[in-house]
Amino acid sequence: MKKYDEILIGSGPAAYKMANLLARTSHKVLVIEGFEYGGTCPNYGCEPKIFLEGAVRTVLQSQQLLNHGIGQPAQLDWQALMRTKLARFNPWPAETREIIKRNHDIEDGYAHFVDDHTIMVNGYQYQANHIIIATGQAPNILDIPGKKYLHTSYDLLSLKQLPKRIAVIGAGFVGLELATLVAAAGADVTVIVHSDRVLREFTAVEDRALVEAMQDRGIQFRFNTVTKAVSQTAAGLKIVTNQGSVKTDYILDATGRHPNVERLALANTGIEHDRHGIKVDEHLMTSVDGVYAIGDVVSRKQPKLTPVAEFEGHYLFDYLTGKTSQEIVYPTIGQAAFTFPEVARVGVNADDVADNADYRVKMVPLKYGSLYAGQNDQVSTLTLVFKGQQLVGVSEIGDYAADDINNFLPIIGLKISGEEYRKRILAIYPTLGDKVAGLLP
Repeated sequence: MKKYDEILIGSGPAAYKMANLLARTSHKVLVIEGFEYGGTCPNYGCEPKIFLEGAVRTVLQSQQLLNHGIGQPAQLDWQALMRTKLARFNPWPAETREIIKRNHDIEDGYAHFVDDHTIMVNGYQYQANHIIIATGQAPNILDIPGKKYLHTSYDLLSLKQLPKRIAVIGAGFVGLELATLVAAAGADVTVIVHSDRVLREFTAVEDRALVEAMQDRGIQFRFNTVTKAVSQTAAGLKIVTNQGSVKTDYILDATGRHPNVERLALANTGIEHDRHGIKVDEHLMTSVDGVYAIGDVVSRKQPKLTPVAEFEGHYLFDYLTGKTSQEIVYPTIGQAAFTFPEVARVGVNADDVADNADYRVKMVPLKYGSLYAGQNDQVSTLTLVFKGQQLVGVSEIGDYAADDINNFLPIIGLKISGEEYRKRILAIYPTLGDKVAGLLP
């Protein structure tokens, strides 16, 4: 049986970060990957999504500026866009594999536990001083009659021909971002929402504004609608719901993601897990000594985002190599949905403290500024949350909400006062950054 210092199960952002750091040491490392090297983010998630968003934003902004300086809006060529996307991203798994292979041993296959400290893959058994589970998450597929007609985000992001009608089941980040994408390309889109609102990470006001903007572009929403079955008809696909049926040509199941633990045979171990993932302590160790978990497979309250996964990979490297003995402390984490308009946030949600006298909420419309008016951006609005004189939360809906919110992360994370900010920062004018000083007490 071959033994290593570390075995990494998975090669997504958390494991990739850790593998690159371990390459600087003399540690003997095995990386095991049964799917695509690099994981979801660079292959089927944030990287291709933001790549495609570049063309989508141009098209939607040109439509927004029709009769405001632009006479002919741009049109999205789906086939050309997808060819460009595939040419860029198809080589990435093989390239990532080769980068890892330069410094570490690799096994192409799915690993499972034989016991608490033994891994088997491709019929071979391995042990290590530290086993790190970094298997991430996978898209859900509703368990309903006709589920064979459902597609995941993995499928849609490689779709070479755009169907005329697309139904999206789910209104989270993935559902709304991909609905924005395919609608901009010309598809007739219906979003099926099981509850009465969309992204609950943001305020209700921002949610309503986002839905209204998407509806204005022709995207239909069906709220409080439960999908019960799918069937093939002569005219296409039919989705049966508690609110009648929806006719479509293609169905994206965006009902969420689940931790990739099924293949690990955790029943052979004492590793505890729940529906959110593998349980870990303050050092990212599981309930089995010497076995750790990082990235989206972890059951934690922090959002399951690529930067968080990479942060955990870096922390665990430092911990296992003796650079720190401290418990993990997560930094201030920003979130964004790359819809159009975008929504982004960090810190305290204004809705959560609306009735708390210790907090003060201030809403600032941005449409009057020359930058936003020049883009005919009529919805951009900042929501600021203060506790005493300290900014503790901020969110925005707007064309560039993600970039705008990044102006505020250091203020919240470092607890910078308005007085300190004004003494040290003169931002570029006339951008939102230039307005920050005046927004702080």
